[in-house]
Amino acid sequence: MTVTQGNGEDPQALLHAEGERLARRLAQTLGGGEADVARAHLLGLSLAVNLVNALLPTVEQVTRHAGRPLHAHLTSDGRGRAVVETVTPAGERHARLPVDDLLDSALYRGGRLHPTVHSHLAEAMHGSEHHATRALAACLKSAPVLDALRRHLTALLKTA
Repeated sequence: MTVTQGNGEDPQALLHAEGERLARRLAQTLGGGEADVARAHLLGLSLAVNLVNALLPTVEQVTRHAGRPLHAHLTSDGRGRAVVETVTPAGERHARLPVDDLLDSALYRGGRLHPTVHSHLAEAMHGSEHHATRALAACLKSAPVLDALRRHLTALLKTA
């Protein structure tokens, strides 16, 4: 994964901010008490970081194997939000995907958590850290999340 500076902001901080926004949504949906807010915070950050860190090298690997290599990195947009950007070997911008769009399509349907995602994340809200880690991993491997990643990967490649 390559991280670049865009608009003078640290892309890792931008990704962290996306995780924080997601954590607030999760706390409202899944939480009840102060301990739930802390767990939702951990889940939101983990989901944002893991989904972006899975997408970036996949874009590079798939495009390299397809014979049309693209470089994928994290930058910021004009709103100061995290964006996955692909560029050609010549450095020309190819495509952009806002991280909030990626998170929303991977986790939500019609403004509500996808039932499968909800089930895994509700399980992650309770129990030990080990239990939460397993539930988070199951969420990341779930069909709705993987389908969304595939859709975004396909869309990024089609613009080639």
